[in-house]
Amino acid sequence: MSTETASHPERIRVAFWNVQNLFDLDGSSVAAELEYTAVFGWDRKSLELKIQNLAGIISNLFDGEGPDLIGLCEIENERIARRLLKEIGRSDYQLAVVSNPGFSSWDTALIYSDRVFRQSSEPNRGHLIDHRFPTCDILEVHLTTIDDEADLMVLVNHWPSRKPSASATEPLRIAAASHCSRIIGDAVRVSRREYLEMNDNDVSLFRLNQRWNRNVLVMGDFNDEPWDISIRRSLNAAYSREHMDESIRMSRGNLPSWKSYYGRAVPLFNPMWSLLTQPDQGTRTTDPSLPLVLTDQFVLSRGICLGLAGISTGETSFGIPDVRIARPEAMIGRKNRPREFRMDSGSGFSDHFPITIHLQRSR
Repeated sequence: MSTETASHPERIRVAFWNVQNLFDLDGSSVAAELEYTAVFGWDRKSLELKIQNLAGIISNLFDGEGPDLIGLCEIENERIARRLLKEIGRSDYQLAVVSNPGFSSWDTALIYSDRVFRQSSEPNRGHLIDHRFPTCDILEVHLTTIDDEADLMVLVNHWPSRKPSASATEPLRIAAASHCSRIIGDAVRVSRREYLEMNDNDVSLFRLNQRWNRNVLVMGDFNDEPWDISIRRSLNAAYSREHMDESIRMSRGNLPSWKSYYGRAVPLFNPMWSLLTQPDQGTRTTDPSLPLVLTDQFVLSRGICLGLAGISTGETSFGIPDVRIARPEAMIGRKNRPREFRMDSGSGFSDHFPITIHLQRSR
């Protein structure tokens, strides 16, 4: 047993990684548009080498312990995801599958350890937000911890790219953020019918706050940085935890009106700001001459931030959530940029570094 596992049995190791164009070999329209076909060198050998390279990085995250939960994007379908699982070779790893798989491609995927989590009774869902490609752009997965039955809702995101330009495509990412915000809002609020049937008493107030304090973990490649409108305003993911403190309260002995309750913005915390205290901190770049950009991020709900529903953030000695950009030596290329996979040599990995965070059981 590793030192970390022995010393911190309550820790939950979480990662996210954009694995960059992990396509199948069936020549889908999306793969063809991005020139991932046999004509351009994307053949079985290239696919197998890339999967091997990715599996090696995933297995060695967290000092060789590997993640308990990892979100992925730019992975085309279930077959490829299961091939990656097989290459990683961990019998406890399970693939979360959506219950409404009406997509030509997945794009987003989630792998979890069945030693730590099990699927909850609430169904997983896939959400199409970018109609340029019929893919699962937001994956909604509901898990429960094995040891103490704490629920965790995970949203794995891949928002529209900045091509041909950031300004031209910004409305698409704002729309994606708004959709993601609605999913979270539905998760932490009760329905209108249920609300209007409530009595003005402490039992109703407890139910409202129990829902408001749900554990929601948002991760993904947002193709925007923490200060951009999509994340800061549309998703309401702030750099401060001060706005997380306020619960649902009575007003003169009554529950708030439905309009007031439903119109209340769901507070979210973006811990990635803590990485920006040093220059050139980011997960990817489109040009070696330009600074890295921090488009891959974790965002946390009130329940996780305050440890109100069985799961909290693992923090550093400075009281900051323990979020990091993983830079394995093998992945570091020229000017400390991530090494992309090269079809001609079979070397490299992705144009993104993975990101990691520690959660922990708080009960």
